[in-house]
Amino acid sequence: MNANLPLERFLARFVLQPPHAAAPLRPLREAAVLVPVVAHPSPTLLLTRRAASLRKHAGQVAFPGGMRDSSDSSLVMTALREAEEEVALPASAVRVVGVLPPVTSSTGFAVTPVLGIVSPGIAWQPNAGEVESVFEMPLEEALRTGRYSPFDFIRNGSDQRVWLSWFDDYFIWGMTAGIIRQLSLQVAKTAQSG
Repeated sequence: MNANLPLERFLARFVLQPPHAAAPLRPLREAAVLVPVVAHPSPTLLLTRRAASLRKHAGQVAFPGGMRDSSDSSLVMTALREAEEEVALPASAVRVVGVLPPVTSSTGFAVTPVLGIVSPGIAWQPNAGEVESVFEMPLEEALRTGRYSPFDFIRNGSDQRVWLSWFDDYFIWGMTAGIIRQLSLQVAKTAQSG
């Protein structure tokens, strides 16, 4: 990839993926996260660090997102609503371009990542009850698959793998690192076949 990954090139490589149709072994609660790509001349990926006071996933790097409410007409609406609640990102400033396959969280949610292109120049306003900080990572760097290291462990008698990475002072791991890595693999695969 070039030193600067233009947004058009990224979008040309991104292949829209519908969520997997296979039913889970047991019904999972639904959630969604917004994977916001900020449309700077050199695009960035918007991430948050969750508040240390939260009961679950405190202090972890994450995408804006959360559990689907009964009032949400779709998981895309869930991701947009949560992004507005967490970082004051108005839905009108997001162009949704597709979704990645859902991933299962350690807390029993089927989480659908929603890829959206965000207008630059928005003043992020973290919701102090949920978000400690907001930061942007260069998309070119985020999509470099070699930056993610596997960590294998056994949970409840089965082998598990999570991905780990650092960016500045931010430790990115688990589902968030896995989503970014999956996006990276998808973009790379599309580039090779194109």
